[in-house]
Amino acid sequence: MSLETMLIVAAILFAIGLYGALARSNVIAVFMSIELMFNAVTLTVVALARYAAPLAIREDIGSVLTGQVFAVFIITVAAAEIALGLGIVFALYRSAESVNLSEANRLRH
Repeated sequence: MSLETMLIVAAILFAIGLYGALARSNVIAVFMSIELMFNAVTLTVVALARYAAPLAIREDIGSVLTGQVFAVFIITVAAAEIALGLGIVFALYRSAESVNLSEANRLRH
């Protein structure tokens, strides 16, 4: 696959995730959409590291692994976000007995 194809796929994934995050009222669906956006960013970083690095720099092992290191960092941040988000979902469900975002204002009390 070419760089353009990978970037187009990443842009489509990001757009689907953005639409899902803005259009849904269920917290779980919003978290899934955010994860889809994280995956699009990860695909973009890995594709740019693979195709955009000049061949002269690719001889150095550090520049080859830059995209993969960023991808692991993004996956780590996404895992932490889900762990924190599930705690918020549990607290929301205990207080409002619902996982809709419109009920989230009940967590203030």
